[in-house]
Amino acid sequence: MSKLIDISLNQWDASGSAVQQAAALQALEDGQVLLLPRLGFALRQEEHALLNGAVGNASSAKNISWEPARGVRGHGDAYDAALLAALMQRYARHTQRLLGGLLPGYSSHLQQGKGSFRPVEIAGRASSWRKDDTRLHVDSFPSSPTQGRRILRVFTNIHPRDAPRVWKLGAPFEQVAQHFLPVAKRPQPVLAALLQWLGITKSRRTPYDHYMLQLHDAMKADLGYQAQVEQHTHAFAPGQTWIVFSDAVSHAALRGQHALEQTWLLPVHAMAAPHKSPLAILERRLQRPLA
Repeated sequence: MSKLIDISLNQWDASGSAVQQAAALQALEDGQVLLLPRLGFALRQEEHALLNGAVGNASSAKNISWEPARGVRGHGDAYDAALLAALMQRYARHTQRLLGGLLPGYSSHLQQGKGSFRPVEIAGRASSWRKDDTRLHVDSFPSSPTQGRRILRVFTNIHPRDAPRVWKLGAPFEQVAQHFLPVAKRPQPVLAALLQWLGITKSRRTPYDHYMLQLHDAMKADLGYQAQVEQHTHAFAPGQTWIVFSDAVSHAALRGQHALEQTWLLPVHAMAAPHKSPLAILERRLQRPLA
């Protein structure tokens, strides 16, 4: 079961000591969660309106995304796009500096993914079972295949008062694969090509992406597994930041409001221990290349 490893950095541009860097690298690649309990993200005066509802009705803006090339998406008429873009771009820069100081071996290999602002309370939110992130799962992106790259995500709770963001952590990836891989359907190359041609996926869905989606969906669909697998919860307080390889760590978000998140993609060859990646684990179990 995944554990939380405390890292005592309180500045985004701080360089971790050699001991901290080594501990952070090993913990992440072993499937643990890095917790930075004193690293908050300060909002500018005008950005506080995003948290108190002063800029509109946020009911339709559950997960607002941002990418450098595409700008802000999903905000509807609830928020000012320019204000959101400035906030999320600044957060992305902060996370890049943080990862550069704490995980310097990764820094030249990281590829920027989406950022997100999550203003709506998780608990009680209606969704389909496949989109229900209160169920334990490993991350896989249906429309954005990673083609084997790791999904490294940085989160910060920016709630203005005392509301924690509560996560549940579950079994290691090796156990997830052992449990669900035997019932996974085989990939269909023709379907992957069709999805790309239709623009449903941004790039070719590799066999690796196919199996990761199968694991994601199988975990969420199996309520018996959700109830019985070994798990524990942790409350991330406002002003705390955490880092996780979310493609390998079984996790669920149970409740919380107002969080920032930035995704970075890491090629497997840039890891200190590539054999610990989900790609390597699945390839060993299936006895064939997947990416």
